[in-house]
Amino acid sequence: MPKKNRPRFGSLQYWPRKRARKSIPRVNWGSVKSSEEGLQGFLAYKVGMASAVVKDDTDKSMTKGKKLVVPVTILEIPKMKIFSVRMYKNGRVAKEIIVSNDKILKRKVKLPKETKSFENAEDFDEVRVIIYSVLKNGFKKTPDLAEVVVNSSDKIGFVKRLIGKEIGLNELAKWNVVDVRGLTKGKGLQGPVKRFGITLKAHKSEKGVRNPGSIGPWHPARVTFRVPMAGQLGMFSRVTNNLKALRYGEVSEGEKNINKSEGFKNYGKIQGSYVIVSGSVQGPAKRQLLITPAARPNKKQTKRKWEIIELK
Repeated sequence: MPKKNRPRFGSLQYWPRKRARKSIPRVNWGSVKSSEEGLQGFLAYKVGMASAVVKDDTDKSMTKGKKLVVPVTILEIPKMKIFSVRMYKNGRVAKEIIVSNDKILKRKVKLPKETKSFENAEDFDEVRVIIYSVLKNGFKKTPDLAEVVVNSSDKIGFVKRLIGKEIGLNELAKWNVVDVRGLTKGKGLQGPVKRFGITLKAHKSEKGVRNPGSIGPWHPARVTFRVPMAGQLGMFSRVTNNLKALRYGEVSEGEKNINKSEGFKNYGKIQGSYVIVSGSVQGPAKRQLLITPAARPNKKQTKRKWEIIELK
């Protein structure tokens, strides 16, 4: 008989399993490359999930011309403003200029009495801006801040045009395939069975059905960090890669209203812009998220049916 073997419990790719320090994870902008000019990311809030009826127009597909029901997630895109501009040189911040001191920001950061101008900018390699959400949804009082890189031939000129203005859906790049960064649902203290998926012990084994069978040998005389133990589960930083953006829209009189009459469960009604992405997104309703272009789009979503699906 072949030797029985199985992978260890719990991936070490995500370690340590503790609560994230920030509500919006940071981004390795070196891996995010988009040909479109503008801000390479924007904030969003999770509304909830739904089912979308789509038409498959893929060539040589078994379901060509037929209707498909696809699970989707609706994300609301708030209005955003620029809080500060950071100029990087050799991977470090060479200069930062705070360009906004809105009262709503006092809940989050310390503000100067007067803002500075853009004059005499130093030599730099990269320009990033810290954007914050202009809250109109009613369920949050504190704005969310995130650092976003600028992609433009004239980066300083592009940023100057946006300072002091509310950035909406019209000013954002609309990518077909996106990555979604955010925190998972928080579940608090959980045991090793739920946290790592270890097997329940047999009926006639020692006491403690949901405990690990052994926490290690006599020597080395210590418990290693690899042993499945109880601890924090959830509120982890995660990235959901390669989600197809099926539709960008805005709640207005000219467009069909996406809102339910009673509003979405645990969220309410969408007030402004939104994006519908295929599949699921981590976190509960109202979770703040950062949307960026896909860092590593795969063949399925760039060359096959996801690229040419049409919504009915």
